Amino acid sequence: MRFQDLLAYKKSFALAMRIYEISKSFPKEERYSLTDQIRRSSRSVSANIAESYAKRLYPKYFINKLTASDAENLETQVWMEYAMECQYIKKEIFDEMVSESQEIGKLIYFMINNPDKFGSK
Repeated sequence: MRFQDLLAYKKSFALAMRIYEISKSFPKEERYSLTDQIRRSSRSVSANIAESYAKRLYPKYFINKLTASDAENLETQVWMEYAMECQYIKKEIFDEMVSESQEIGKLIYFMINNPDKFGSK
């Protein structure tokens, strides 16, 4: 199995791409603050999942990287909330993306609690 086949990776990558597309419409003055932050944190979710999978033979490292992924996922929710409050995205879009993010969080949590199912010893 490749890390790209992991459901948590697929969903987090898809959400990061959705955020990228939506953030294109953010005001130019947000380019180096909110836009940059939300893109970085959302991309880090899938990147940390990939890193964890590469080190899955080492349970502590696997869990550590997944914990980092979970933290980035929550950070992304914060930036989405700022985007909604600043009226850069509508509440409906915010709710959809947070729901996707929460589902990703559950998948990451499952991986953290079941490292043996992912090749960790």
